[in-house]
Amino acid sequence: MPPNFLAALRRKPAGGTPVWFMRQAGRYQPEYRAVRRRHSLLEICRLPDVCTEVTLLPVHQLDVDAAILFSDITVPLLAVGIDLRIEENVGPVIQEPFQGPSDLARLRPLVPEEDEPFVLEAVRQISRELGGTPLIGFAGGPFTLASYLVEGGPSRQYLRVKGLMWEDPETFRKLLEALSDLTYRHLAAQVEAGASALQIFDSWVGSLTPYDFGRHVLPVMQRLFAQLRSLSVPTIYFGVETSGLLPQMAEVGADALGVDWRIDLAEAWRLVGTRHAIQGNLDPALLLGPWPEVERGVRRVLAAANARPGHIFNLGHGVLPKTPPDNLRRVVDLVHAVTAEA
Repeated sequence: MPPNFLAALRRKPAGGTPVWFMRQAGRYQPEYRAVRRRHSLLEICRLPDVCTEVTLLPVHQLDVDAAILFSDITVPLLAVGIDLRIEENVGPVIQEPFQGPSDLARLRPLVPEEDEPFVLEAVRQISRELGGTPLIGFAGGPFTLASYLVEGGPSRQYLRVKGLMWEDPETFRKLLEALSDLTYRHLAAQVEAGASALQIFDSWVGSLTPYDFGRHVLPVMQRLFAQLRSLSVPTIYFGVETSGLLPQMAEVGADALGVDWRIDLAEAWRLVGTRHAIQGNLDPALLLGPWPEVERGVRRVLAAANARPGHIFNLGHGVLPKTPPDNLRRVVDLVHAVTAEA
């Protein structure tokens, strides 16, 4: 029997350490690159048959213990009418960035069945094809979505969104709350369609100080995860460069926290406490190296986990485009073999 991903998220015996990879469907796969020659990223998200094909690729090729819906965190923003595009090698670009209170009216409530039916159909199709393999639904965190809306696209310093947070905290709070509502509706619809776990990617929340996270973001995230608990599926909260925020992130109410490679996994667990599962945290760049180094890195992560209940093996961020596919498959096999013996 393969390791039980859902049991691990709930810190129960899982029969070994489950493995999946962020961006496990992507440009490192020749098959995905062939699909991208025919379709843009957003076209894949809007075509349930193609989305199903792409989502299933790594499940069949790598023997991972969970699938994750192939999509993009901007999909619900597009669904409610935000004018944005995804530029190659840049990311999401907002045509008219948010600047103040008057822009809040542009975020109308999401009605998934009407605004994004393609997402629900894709989840239904994928769930049928997967059989017993869990499907992870996902969404962007409110702060990360707000960063794109206010900055107008990717940023290095997040000066505009931080400026709004400090200069007009009331508007910033209302923006995060509106995005939290959008995120909840987007995720609840995925669960109803068949997703059996959820991950919130708050990729840019690591740009905040612990004080600003606690004051401006934590209350919104606690409210959101309280709503998600009513869906009765396990949840994961992940951000990049969040080592300094882990004690506060442990208070949001997620079942598991994803950590990147910038902190030892044992230290991360010490900071968040044993009531949480931990997901991570191999450096994705290591997978481009020679296999002996990859193997040593995998074994270091497993040693740091020390066979605790509630470890989900993953990378500290997404699979890089130049990653050899065989290295990923060998990582899955190694984790399964080592932890089956524990």
